[in-house]
Amino acid sequence: MKTRIINARILTMEEGSEIFEGEIRIDGSRITYVGAPAETDEVFDSVIDAKRNLVLPGFKNAHTHSAMTFLRSSADDLPLLQWLNEQVFPFEAKLTADDIYSLSKLAILEYVTSGITSVMEMYMQPEAIAQAFDEMGMRVVQVGAANNFSQSTELVEHWYKTLNGKSELTGFRIGFHAEYTCSEDFIERIADIAERNRQPVFTHISEGQPEVDECIGRYGMTPVAFLAKKGVFRYGGAGYHLVHTTPEDIEILKENRIAVVTNSGSNMKLASGIAPIEDYLRAGIPVAIGTDGPASNNCLDIFREMFLTTGMAKLRAGSAAAVPAREVLKMVTCNAAKIMTIPDADVLAPGKLADLVMIDLNQPNMQPINKIDCNLVYSGSKQNVMMTMVHGRILYDQFDGRQNYHFDREPEEIYEVCQKIRDRILG
Repeated sequence: MKTRIINARILTMEEGSEIFEGEIRIDGSRITYVGAPAETDEVFDSVIDAKRNLVLPGFKNAHTHSAMTFLRSSADDLPLLQWLNEQVFPFEAKLTADDIYSLSKLAILEYVTSGITSVMEMYMQPEAIAQAFDEMGMRVVQVGAANNFSQSTELVEHWYKTLNGKSELTGFRIGFHAEYTCSEDFIERIADIAERNRQPVFTHISEGQPEVDECIGRYGMTPVAFLAKKGVFRYGGAGYHLVHTTPEDIEILKENRIAVVTNSGSNMKLASGIAPIEDYLRAGIPVAIGTDGPASNNCLDIFREMFLTTGMAKLRAGSAAAVPAREVLKMVTCNAAKIMTIPDADVLAPGKLADLVMIDLNQPNMQPINKIDCNLVYSGSKQNVMMTMVHGRILYDQFDGRQNYHFDREPEEIYEVCQKIRDRILG
């Protein structure tokens, strides 16, 4: 399938790039040309007139738990640990692989409306999740959610060896749930797996102050210091949340090449705190953005996350100049692609993956045309997503003024199945 996108404003997100008017050519899953309009003898299966709207790399959701869609708006207004232990873990234990498969598809419907082209997923039943994403044509990199109660370390290594390379759209990386749900011996075994396979590790770290205090009580050090001491991050990796960190923690993150994935909406709603994003950027630590799961957020909207990330960072730093718009766009495009280990999805350039989003600039919240990157972060919303393309295939568009999904199943069928799952489990 050859596609040509003409008459577009283009933001490649390459270092130092500015928005220009031109065209993009795609052959199969890869971009073959990005540049000024030019004559070509190529024959295209599809020519899309962007009508001077904006095309940029697709947004990446660098941390989520997709199948938690069944708990959306059912476990609210509780502090983190009570929320987990009373409203999440007991109901999650009732989920089957088929449930997770269907609930993940519901999340994918939501991702594409937000211009999200890939996610970094942490949940149970990775085979079912991989199948759901592959069938929907959506890109996913899963990480292990191993802990003392589910997903053994042996399973994590098994999935690492069997799920990678199974599909061009799906991958699996080494991970575990969190320090507070894993014994010391368990964490040492995760470190051994990372060492054997020479791979980075991904996990929740320092999301809430009680978590940090309890770790200090157990081991005499913060979660960041403890995990690094155990050799978990010998090959780098990323921590989800990292809200409560010390200056010493930040040095450890930098030394161990541990990236940060912030989850501003979830952290705000659970009153977990505001992550020191400005401090991480100043230290040269890569930062990406995730929505977290729909039980804690409750929506999977990357636009809201972009605004909250910069807004909360400015508030914490006491400076309106903190974390500017272009830095936030880097977090959800090229930074996230590198952290999620999909470097070919970072920018728009020949040879890169055709994962992209088209933004409708002809709506009131985008007018007048001034600083488009600022408009995206500070006033943009899901209503501006005209098209979401993954691996060269359009999964969602609004070209004719209404939402069009391009999946084998209608959204209403997925809604019906997921409602039945919710009713069976929650009653």
